[in-house]
Amino acid sequence: MRKVILLGSTGSIGTQTLDVIGSRRDAFDVVGLAASGSHTQLLAQQIADFRPSVVALAKASSARDLMQALYAEADLRGWSLGETELPKLLLGPDAATEMAAMDADVVVNAVTGAAGLRPTLACLAAGTTLALANKESLVIGGRLVIDAAAAGQLVAVDSEHSAFAQALRGGRADEVRRLILTASGGPFRGRSTAELAHVTPEQAMAHPTWDMGRVITINSATLVNKGLELLEAGLLYGVALDDITVVVHPQSVVHSMVEFVDGSTLAQASPPDMRLPIGLALTWPDRLPGAAAACDWTKAATWTFEPLDDDTFPAVRLARRAGKSSGTAPAVYNAANEACVDAFSEGRIPFTGIVDIIGRCLDEHLTEGHVGDADMDIDAVLAADAWGRRRAAELVGERP
Repeated sequence: MRKVILLGSTGSIGTQTLDVIGSRRDAFDVVGLAASGSHTQLLAQQIADFRPSVVALAKASSARDLMQALYAEADLRGWSLGETELPKLLLGPDAATEMAAMDADVVVNAVTGAAGLRPTLACLAAGTTLALANKESLVIGGRLVIDAAAAGQLVAVDSEHSAFAQALRGGRADEVRRLILTASGGPFRGRSTAELAHVTPEQAMAHPTWDMGRVITINSATLVNKGLELLEAGLLYGVALDDITVVVHPQSVVHSMVEFVDGSTLAQASPPDMRLPIGLALTWPDRLPGAAAACDWTKAATWTFEPLDDDTFPAVRLARRAGKSSGTAPAVYNAANEACVDAFSEGRIPFTGIVDIIGRCLDEHLTEGHVGDADMDIDAVLAADAWGRRRAAELVGERP
């Protein structure tokens, strides 16, 4: 039985991870759950269902709400006083990092954004297998994360990077010509820049394929998410960014492909369901039987592929620039985006303002303040992250 620690349990990936585990109690034991504290009722239900020994809350002020929700959940289930033991509580912004270093077979990092960096490094330092859904921690940490990981310790949860890992089994590293990263194109595929000017947050949240949280859904609409995935792929698999091609595949059935030097291309295909890459990450390198439904080959289907419109959606081009600059540049790219997503969601900037401001922040950082790989440490990464958020906020405030 594999002992699992889940960070970000109340988010989209977190709840789907527990769905995978919930039907396989003989294979997995959830020993720790970590959450921000914004959804205490859901967390209380998860605690009651999976009985973790430790729970981490980033917002210490949510502890009282969680306890009340736990008592209410116990009452709802008809449990008598003392029937179940309450978990140990870890509180504060470092709680998830402390939990990530605890004894487990797998730590699933499904925290959103740059907050996942310290837990990622703590897990790797502990020698535990890391199932990484928090791509931001790898992107901003760069070589710090890659150098901290032992061979086979870092396993991707993103469907695209899981697809790469599966397809790469088909050949040696020196036989790979390029990686082909697929993108759905988001809800605004085919629109012009002018048509994007008046997009609302509600429209940006209407992803045509996936049901995800607010940040990643808006990132998918801007294609910032694909930029982050480009950087993640280069780091995970040691492939130059110029050897990673992004193509638009609206059906989201082919999750990514590997092209080999002899002209052969291996693709990983399955219906869009995150339970498959989650299940594979939990049991890697083995497959988890019945993790998700397979394609129905008895029904007619059409898969289409088209080039990415870099002019209308320049986020991937910006990410490629940040990745080639390496060092702290990706941290600024990610930080500015997170600040801009908040501003767009609150109606303070237009949709097109997100990537515009990211570009300005990246330009300024590369001109002054950039730290290269050779001199980068976690303090430099966090300083760049803080600067990117602050500068993006200033630029948001300057817009009419």
